[in-house]
Amino acid sequence: MNVFTCATVWFSAAMVVGACASEATVLRVQPASTFETIGAALAVAVPGDTIAVKPGTYTEYGLRIDKPITLLGFGRPVLDAAGRGALLTVTCPGVTIAGFVLRNVPASHIKEHAAVLLDGVADCEIRDNRIEGCFFAIYLSKSERCRISGNEIIGSSTELTGSGNGIHLWNSRDIAIHENTIRGHRDGIYLEFVKHSRISGNTSAGNFRYGLHFMFSDSCRYEDNSFLRNGSGVAVMYTKNVDMTGNTFSESWGGASYGLLLKDIKDSRVVRNEFLSNSVGVHMEGSDRIAIEFNRFVDNGWAIRIMANCVDSDIRDNDFIDNSFQVATNSRQTFSRFDRNYWSAYRGYDLDRDGYGDEPFRPVSLYSLLVESEPATLVLVRSLLVDVLNLAERVVPTLTPEALIDSRPRMRPIT
Repeated sequence: MNVFTCATVWFSAAMVVGACASEATVLRVQPASTFETIGAALAVAVPGDTIAVKPGTYTEYGLRIDKPITLLGFGRPVLDAAGRGALLTVTCPGVTIAGFVLRNVPASHIKEHAAVLLDGVADCEIRDNRIEGCFFAIYLSKSERCRISGNEIIGSSTELTGSGNGIHLWNSRDIAIHENTIRGHRDGIYLEFVKHSRISGNTSAGNFRYGLHFMFSDSCRYEDNSFLRNGSGVAVMYTKNVDMTGNTFSESWGGASYGLLLKDIKDSRVVRNEFLSNSVGVHMEGSDRIAIEFNRFVDNGWAIRIMANCVDSDIRDNDFIDNSFQVATNSRQTFSRFDRNYWSAYRGYDLDRDGYGDEPFRPVSLYSLLVESEPATLVLVRSLLVDVLNLAERVVPTLTPEALIDSRPRMRPIT
């Protein structure tokens, strides 16, 4: 049944339910009862019904929900696919699924095997479930105005190729993803061709590739999330008008790891985030008109790597504390601005006591330029030779980018 037919059925059924509300019933699923399986209850349910599933383990798969019902688990019943296929596919608007343990959906590189698949629907809610060992946990396709909240999602694969995404959105809009915990998947949360959606209060940790991955997803917002020990924290690619606020990016270490990767994005904001102990805090490539403000960069390898093809961005009012390298770039030219940042490596003075250093700070060191061209020299990072090189460059700047300076470095951290 396609979404248009389903919507017509739902509308007609809603009229009937509105006229005769007493027809909506509660169907109880439990062993040794009228409905011993969830599939049996789904077969007779009518729009508006609630299916209440009692504690137990139900070995079922391939269940389709094509009418607006509520599927509730009481006492954490287990719905186990036993490695045979997808669990729940929803093809009708107005469905709620809550209170289950969903497990053992097998990997497939042909079909989108998921614990819950929302296909062309609206106004659905998936909440307060525990999803274990599933290829995809929650998958939304061509859906809108849905809410995914309070779920605990745990992958079981030991390698990238055998793992799908925890929460996967494709060609959807107005989706709220709130206070979920995701770990052990390929990407914790993945968005492709998604509009006007909000990702807030989630913890995405220990995923193989990214904690959160944006592709072609404009006008979205993610805030107050924690991205911990992922392959990389977050990647935002080929996108515009994204707000990134109040998140924590921490402990993404490796030769190609970032707290935040910005590639070919426009007109976006990175505000009041924390970047803690990453190989690279923020990597920017082909990204224009980005506001990076009131963030904390602490104990990263590189705080920011900004390539020369980034234009008209503002990096201001941030704290840069105890990073091995403050800023790296691949050119002596820069087309972005640094202003009013605090740099723990700044050695200037403030004679007029206005809170800003009296001489500018050059965040790109000579040694960081050397590392960019000859990565093997990174082994010298704590050597006396590096200190001498950087001191000489501060006294007589000759090779570091002349325009890449902070002319008003703060004397004290903002936070």
